[in-house]
Amino acid sequence: MKKHGILNSEITKVLADLGHTDTIVIADCGLPIPAHVKKIDLALELGKPSFKEVLKLLQAEMVIEKVTIASEMKEKNPDLFSQMNDEFQSIEQVSHQDFKAQTKDATAIIRTGEATPYANIILHAGVIF
Repeated sequence: MKKHGILNSEITKVLADLGHTDTIVIADCGLPIPAHVKKIDLALELGKPSFKEVLKLLQAEMVIEKVTIASEMKEKNPDLFSQMNDEFQSIEQVSHQDFKAQTKDATAIIRTGEATPYANIILHAGVIF
């Protein structure tokens, strides 16, 4: 049994298999998930686990080269938008429609219990060298 970090075996496997530029999505509980993309459903109830909790854990375990968010986050969820700007140097903003289209190419989508607007992010894998 692992004694540190993420204990969820599905997430651990996805992280171990990532290559440069592969993507993982952290999604709120309302984001549509394409049928062919691996869904790791962590949602227990509204708000649990939160988007921020899951993001913090993945940041500790994954090399993140850049992130993609919906441009609507700036207006509809300004606190989260501000936090994303504080935490990430390379942020791509796209329309929510384009964001949903990009999720079709994700390695996996991790569904949280988050219930605030546009609390979704695409994490683009970097390399450790």
